[in-house]
Amino acid sequence: MSFRITGLSAQSFAHLFGLGDAELAREGAIRLPTRPGDAHPDRIELSDALPGETVLLVNHEHQPAHTPYRSRHAVFVRERAGAPFDAVDEVPAALRRRLLSLRAFDAAGMMVDADIVDGTAIEGLIERLLARPEVDYIHAHFARRGCYAALIRRA
Repeated sequence: MSFRITGLSAQSFAHLFGLGDAELAREGAIRLPTRPGDAHPDRIELSDALPGETVLLVNHEHQPAHTPYRSRHAVFVRERAGAPFDAVDEVPAALRRRLLSLRAFDAAGMMVDADIVDGTAIEGLIERLLARPEVDYIHAHFARRGCYAALIRRA
């Protein structure tokens, strides 16, 4: 079964781009440099920030459904990110190299299934979850810190 993975839109964060540290703090965000060995996976392009790049660490509502599963959490975004990752049957490296939690939701925003998977084997779990007719979309999370990573839908 074909699937489509998408990153977040940079427009959601554009009001933060270029702000000074004090202004970011008022917005509940911080700017962080990426140093060698850091793992700052950008949620727009779905790639890891390179040493020398800066990212914003922001609180983002990734599950806005008015259900008990409504959720927000910290995510990294590059201030200079380009177009959001958007590909069919392609897994970005930022997901491929990590342990993931996939959470399947129905159209009403209720979780109907979830499981963990090594990113190297993500396709099998995506296929199993999307085979359930009640599943409308999947949220991928980085399992170790629990942060939202990407949206997965049927292609």
